[in-house]
Amino acid sequence: MAVTDEAIEKIKGMIVSGSLRPGDRLPKESELAAELGLSRNSLREAVRALSLIRILDVRQGDGTYVTSLDPQLLLEALSFVVDFHRDDTVLEFLAVRRILEPAATAMAAQRVSEQQLDALSAQLDRLGGAPSVEELVAADLEFHRGIVQSSGNSVLCSLLDGLSGPTTRARIWRGLTQEDAVSRTLHEHRAILGALRDRDAEAARSWATVHIASVEQWLRSTL
Repeated sequence: MAVTDEAIEKIKGMIVSGSLRPGDRLPKESELAAELGLSRNSLREAVRALSLIRILDVRQGDGTYVTSLDPQLLLEALSFVVDFHRDDTVLEFLAVRRILEPAATAMAAQRVSEQQLDALSAQLDRLGGAPSVEELVAADLEFHRGIVQSSGNSVLCSLLDGLSGPTTRARIWRGLTQEDAVSRTLHEHRAILGALRDRDAEAARSWATVHIASVEQWLRSTL
């Protein structure tokens, strides 16, 4: 095991065991290195790596702290990793989204408030019937984010937020090359919203599946 990997594992072990808790300040570098039997250089590299994935928070002039370890914070790293996808893996991200988002939409049918539904409806009204592709994609992201947030599961919301990155380009591409993509997307959004208003979890799940699958099916035929 590389020395930096060993250092990461030892710090992770302290957090998992409870020796270091969310919000705790790490001991001084020299003390921690001696305690863990590590060189200060390998410890420094481990701290840098763990700060990139939001496990540690390095505060200049103050010290290094364990973050809140909130799932939403930790899953921010997913977006960073996802940005490095290859074009041929977009379908795999869409497949994962097709599994998770319909479930979140079904959950939202039981929890979403009338005020939230009105906000989603107003968002669609503002978009109008002939938005640009860029406007549609931005609205699509906000529409689905609002629904997933209404599911009440912050981990699911963060996961889907992270997975939206690689599919955005695919949606723009679809809008530029497929004539009925804009009208179809608007129709599917209205259908999802209608199912949510009816508190029909299965209809909401089905329409969300159709919505994502249509992008996936189109992209599969073009690659």
